[in-house]
Amino acid sequence: MAQNCIGGALNPPKILTPKCIPISHPNPSSLSSSSLRKFILTKSKKYLPPSICISASMSSSQQHQPPLSLEALKTSERRNEVLNAIQSSLSNCLSVTHLDLTVPGLKSKTRGKVRDIYDGGNYLVLVTTDRQSAFDRVLASIPFKGQVLNETSLWWFNKTQHIVPNAVVSAPDKNVTIAKKCSVFPVEFVVRGYVTGSTDTSLWTVYKKGVRNYCGNVLPDGMVKNQKLPENILTPTTKAADHDVPVTPDEIIQRGLMSRADYEEASKRALQLFQYGQQVAMKHGLVLVDTKYEFGKAPDGTVLLVDEVHTPDSSRYWIGHSYQERFWNGLEPENVDKEFLRLWFNDHCNPYEDKVLPDAPEELVSELAWRYIFLFETITNSSFEIPTTKEPIHDRITQNVSQALKSLS
Repeated sequence: MAQNCIGGALNPPKILTPKCIPISHPNPSSLSSSSLRKFILTKSKKYLPPSICISASMSSSQQHQPPLSLEALKTSERRNEVLNAIQSSLSNCLSVTHLDLTVPGLKSKTRGKVRDIYDGGNYLVLVTTDRQSAFDRVLASIPFKGQVLNETSLWWFNKTQHIVPNAVVSAPDKNVTIAKKCSVFPVEFVVRGYVTGSTDTSLWTVYKKGVRNYCGNVLPDGMVKNQKLPENILTPTTKAADHDVPVTPDEIIQRGLMSRADYEEASKRALQLFQYGQQVAMKHGLVLVDTKYEFGKAPDGTVLLVDEVHTPDSSRYWIGHSYQERFWNGLEPENVDKEFLRLWFNDHCNPYEDKVLPDAPEELVSELAWRYIFLFETITNSSFEIPTTKEPIHDRITQNVSQALKSLS
């Protein structure tokens, strides 16, 4: 049941009708993927979604600026500057932390795929490491990644307080957030705007297998990879052993993972967050394709946004201005996230079943680090601060967290 996420009686399946890109070919199944793309776009240009017609939503001053492009990402002077710093820091990544041994007052440690979480009494200390995860396992360590993710999330946490409150208390270090304690719901709220992806739970993976009812969403026939959905959808997941599995709203409530009221509140906020994130990304020439959110419940019953927001780890981003042409020609969108690393591992091993994975090439690691920084600078319109000292990252974090906890006590 969880595999196809077929909806039940509590929450009738949400039927998506292709309002944005109607397909009226007498026999769409007879068309190749490339032909179907061209047919879709030719017959429905007046219905093109906002993310395709990005320039229409931009101000006149924005339209006169050079469009964001992957080529600029690869050839800019800033890239050369940042790559030099990245390559000199390949051996100084934060892959493991042990603050429970170096910071007085910190208790148990919980190790996630990317974050190490420490119990600080009344607070949680979340350390974002440089570990790179995908396929439910760690693939590599990426210079500056932890700092990028932490600072990206903090920016979005600040910008989305009008939508939902969050658990952030302070950020005493570039890699650290101190947060309020709350009861985290065992559900990840995955929101999607496009039929795409390469993992087992991605929408394109299940769609091409014939699944048309996914997590309570009834999907129209005739869609192709990387096509925009008629509307954004929610496809929740929960943990099963060491991997994520999709669940329907009914299953979440029936299994006691969340109450109906909490689920409805969190799902509403997730869709609002995603819509806002898409709007912000669009203003900067990017498409926010999909993402995931986590929520918790404070002692007073307030639903709080936790973990991370719209980072390149939790989200998929495409270059906006080239999306339409590449989709038309059956090419993959230009991405500014970790998808190209996923694809490399897919091509060189079985990342789900192989016990030992090949090492990611150094140039791939460096490129991913740069893309994460590029995305941060593009979204926030600010310059990423590259650490100028060779001080061990763990020593710096120890000092900053120790001082922060003293001030909170």
